Amino acid sequence: MARGRIRARIRRSQLYTFGCFRPQTSKEDGPHDIHGPGYSRVVHCNEPRMHEHKPIKYCSNYISTTKYNVVTFLPKAIFEQFRRVANLYFLLAAVLSLTPISPFSALSMIAPLAFVVGLSMAKEALEDWRRFIQDMKVNLRKASVHKKDGLFGLKPWMKLRVGDIVKVEKDKFFPADLLLLSSSYEDGICYVETMNLDGETNLKVKRSLEVTLPLDDDQTFNEFKATIKCEDPNPSLYTFVGNFEYDRQIYPLDPSQILLRDSKLRNTAYIYGVVIFTGHDSKVMKNSTRSPSKRSRIEKQMDRIIYILFSFLVFISIISSIGFIVKTKYDLPKKWYLQVPDSEELYDPGNPLRSGFYHLITALILYGYLIPISLYVSIEVVKVLQALFINRDFEMFDEETGTPAQARTSNLNEELGQVDTILSDKTGTLTCNQMDFLKCSIAGTAYGMCASDVELAAAKQIAMDMDGHSQASTPHSWRKGGCSFGEPKIELEYVSSKNEMDRRHPIKGFSFEDCRLMNGNWCKEPNPDAILLFFRILSICHTAIPEHNEETGTFTYEAESPDEGAFLVAARELGFEFCRRTQSSIFVRERYSPSGEPVEREYKVLNLLDFTSKRKRMSVIIRDEDGQIFVFCKGADSIIFDRLAKNGRMYEEVTSKHLNEYGEVGLRTLALAYKKLEEDKYAAWNEEFIRAKTAIGGDREAMLDRVADMMEKDFILVGATAVEDKLQNGVPQCIDKLAQAGLKIWVLTGDKMETAINIGFSCSLLRQGMKQICITTMNTDALVQDPKQAVKENILMQITNATQMIKLEKDPHAAFALIIDGKTLTHALEDDMKNVFLNLAICCASVICCRVSPRQKALVTRLVKEGTGKTTLAIGDGANDVGMIQEADIGVGISGCEGMQAVMASDFAIAQFRFLEKLLVVHGHWCYKRIAQMICYFFYKNIAFGLTIFYFEAFAGFSGQSVYVDWYMILFNVVLTSLPVISLGVFDQDVDSEVCLQFPALYQQGPKNLFFDWYRIFGWMANGLYTSLIVFFLNIIIFYDQAFRASGQTADMTALGTAMFTGIIWAVNCQIALTMSHFTWIQHLFVWGSVAFWYIFLFIYGELNYALDVNAFRILTEVLGPAPIYWSTTLLVTVACNMPYLAHISFQRLVNPLDHHVIQEIKYYKKHIQDHKMWKSERTKARHTTKIGFTARVDATIRQLKGRLNKKYSLNNAVPQQT
Repeated sequence: MARGRIRARIRRSQLYTFGCFRPQTSKEDGPHDIHGPGYSRVVHCNEPRMHEHKPIKYCSNYISTTKYNVVTFLPKAIFEQFRRVANLYFLLAAVLSLTPISPFSALSMIAPLAFVVGLSMAKEALEDWRRFIQDMKVNLRKASVHKKDGLFGLKPWMKLRVGDIVKVEKDKFFPADLLLLSSSYEDGICYVETMNLDGETNLKVKRSLEVTLPLDDDQTFNEFKATIKCEDPNPSLYTFVGNFEYDRQIYPLDPSQILLRDSKLRNTAYIYGVVIFTGHDSKVMKNSTRSPSKRSRIEKQMDRIIYILFSFLVFISIISSIGFIVKTKYDLPKKWYLQVPDSEELYDPGNPLRSGFYHLITALILYGYLIPISLYVSIEVVKVLQALFINRDFEMFDEETGTPAQARTSNLNEELGQVDTILSDKTGTLTCNQMDFLKCSIAGTAYGMCASDVELAAAKQIAMDMDGHSQASTPHSWRKGGCSFGEPKIELEYVSSKNEMDRRHPIKGFSFEDCRLMNGNWCKEPNPDAILLFFRILSICHTAIPEHNEETGTFTYEAESPDEGAFLVAARELGFEFCRRTQSSIFVRERYSPSGEPVEREYKVLNLLDFTSKRKRMSVIIRDEDGQIFVFCKGADSIIFDRLAKNGRMYEEVTSKHLNEYGEVGLRTLALAYKKLEEDKYAAWNEEFIRAKTAIGGDREAMLDRVADMMEKDFILVGATAVEDKLQNGVPQCIDKLAQAGLKIWVLTGDKMETAINIGFSCSLLRQGMKQICITTMNTDALVQDPKQAVKENILMQITNATQMIKLEKDPHAAFALIIDGKTLTHALEDDMKNVFLNLAICCASVICCRVSPRQKALVTRLVKEGTGKTTLAIGDGANDVGMIQEADIGVGISGCEGMQAVMASDFAIAQFRFLEKLLVVHGHWCYKRIAQMICYFFYKNIAFGLTIFYFEAFAGFSGQSVYVDWYMILFNVVLTSLPVISLGVFDQDVDSEVCLQFPALYQQGPKNLFFDWYRIFGWMANGLYTSLIVFFLNIIIFYDQAFRASGQTADMTALGTAMFTGIIWAVNCQIALTMSHFTWIQHLFVWGSVAFWYIFLFIYGELNYALDVNAFRILTEVLGPAPIYWSTTLLVTVACNMPYLAHISFQRLVNPLDHHVIQEIKYYKKHIQDHKMWKSERTKARHTTKIGFTARVDATIRQLKGRLNKKYSLNNAVPQQT
């Protein structure tokens, strides 16, 4: 706390020109008029007990993202289960099984349904329990709350109440929406990081009311009482209207005094605040919605298949019923021994229509095995096990934070393998908010020997490319030692330079390496004065606060932006250490002075013109120790170059060249300039500045801009900086792999356009040579009539022109990037324009939407999802991403950061963006193919089994008689065929994980739906139909009218049914064995164990007394086992059923193999080990053609270099010919 007190001596508001200055209050200023609807909230500060009773009883600070609670679980979960048409059908069948019209016993219908529904509900309960645990981690966070008599104590977030006084310390999250009362700074300023809310990395400055500034200590709240009257809870993050009644005075409140939940206190030791909105009333929670119930495309298509099967079931039931009516009316009266009509009047020749209706219901139950009752529960079990493998994948475990991947719901596993478009947040998702100072240009000389990640990748690819060419086909100039291409940006020697640096102790924010500037060697350079100015601008032109690190003896810096922090670290390492700041001065310790001894210099800060996204620059006016006045300025190169004096453009051309080179390799650049001021000119300007600064009214900002423009001109260019925006580890490689897998990537960020574009370059979504289409809103100041319509027409014209330009482009390598801001997006997302905008976006290689609100993120996601009809995945880390995460087909939250809103709303959680590669390309591909094959197999086996019942019923005169014993039918779906199909869904792999990553184009099998299209579905159904015909008719032909044992016995219905069932079990289990691409001992155990279990069951069942009731006593040991024809029929049926499928897959692999077939064959014959060149060639072909990512960027760089080198080679050859 002592450190906070020391820093509190600085009145931070005086450092700023715009935004933070508290103008004098005029007599006309007064409280807001907040009467009427929407402004009914009353908060009694420091009196939370007054909010325990209506009408001012407000919700608690407890939050919940679960789908169920203790009361609603049973009704909601049962509703969810019986919303599935198959479960509803089996519920009806189970009820009817209690009546005489059922062909089966009640147990055989009720037991499987109870098992299936119970297991599914247990799975739902488990997943919702996990959500509850995540919620409680947030609810149980501790906050320091005023209890009484000026004493503060810790209390869980969930116990906070409206009116509580809360003390929040540095780097802690705000537990609720607070009104700022005071801070550790004497003027009530505090810094807030809102990255979780709006994606902005720059810190926001908040300020308290002057009247509450004395409340800066725990004891001052002993007698504090006040009342707040304000707006009701609403989702607007950027507005707030209210009045603060204190000490018989009323003061107006605005958003600059409000601290929102899930934002973080930074660069401030502590603040005091009063709770205004709690829990689900807070603005961040108002922006979130209840977790939607998402279903995968495969599951929706599966429902359509069940509808088809159900229609087929009704159709054959009607056929059976018509046949029964005919038999009852014309045939039954002749068979007097059947004693018709029966007591239940189910068989009444006198009323055949009523008997036919009863038989229709019987048939609907009898043929119900066409609908696989265990399909849903088997899929649930498989998905839970798949999710378990995702959770325990060590390659997706983040060691730094100890965070594993987490499948928060398993309903969407297969959807991971069908993603077409990824919509990603930027801040905290792609980036880690760390800048590294890498290169610079000073007085026209480029410094910095370390290569950026893009340069290293290009150099590596060129080296590999040259190795692949024969010496004969390679120009001689390419083969010279050193591999230097004459361009400093791609020399391979840089790789060793960076590697040497990596062996040193890394310095956060500083990756610069150049002996010409290090260790004071800059004094020997041709322009030491310019270099001195460059370093001084870095160390002086900022708003940071230094903090001394006692362990290392150096200073660390708390800056508003990562760029500013990187500049100060660079200045420190190069000998210009910013070490102290007072109210009016900056102190810099210069290590390399003319005297040879370190010198601490004081620079008086006269004025500071701070950075805004509109100005794109910041300036500081200082007086040095010699009394000279300087203006130091840093900003975007386009802005600085326009403000240079005629004599200040000496280095403009060469600096521009360096800036272009830095931009090509993904670095963020700023230009640095200065000018000297005469005392009288500064005095005159300062009068104007003070007049504008203290002005009251709406034109204050415009006046400040005008006065700042007067000062910020006639600069002399010093140089430029190039920093590498540190992406999260592996982000460029991940994006490259996802692009090669054929996925489209959109970036949606709340950050400003320049930052978003720079990040686009850093992660290779943008590159030099890519044509950028920037859709912006025109200036409406000059428009008199209907400016909104004029803006819409202008945006529509921009979109139309851009679309036409893309269509007319003839260069096959041309790539387009669409960049649009939130203001323009508001119009582009309107109903009459959104489809045109989407068509343009789809034509572009990458899309970047910047300055977008959380709602706009959700709307863009909905547009892509509904407009393309393809699977979308949204990934983000903050509360501002919740909307798009919930709107997308799949929502992924980044769980490595401290804010948990995105994770709690997500379907999957990973610690870093790079794990998305493994999640989609490996697990997504596996899960899609496994689930697709599993469902197809389910329908195959149930059609094969169910139709044999129909055939026999028709064969038996539509009597409603089943050929199978009830216990056979219970075991068929629940035991005998369930475990093999579960092993297929959990363990099968067409290729292993390493091959999935090496051949990313395999992923396209999912988005193209190769394994679950209607062609394949109907193919499996036809296979089931064929199998049913073979099983039934072969057994009927063999067993019907001849003896099957040596003693002359013929087969009865039980023997025939058992023989048919044995054929079914063998056929379907051999079929799944042929379907599997990868076998483990578990699969062998389940497949062949199921067959063995059938014989064990027959043996045990035949020994039971119950078997006597169904004429199945010792059915295996004495009836079928001793008969060779039983075993030979089983073999014949099995071979005949599986031969067509075996022929089909053999023909396909031979004539038209799929990608994974080729890879499997290469791996089987170990060609990937014996012939590396062929393996590499196959890997290259397996890349999906893309225009974004590292690979596309390197390919473009290589094309440029080859063009230059060939041109140079041609010129060199032309010169000797001329001589």
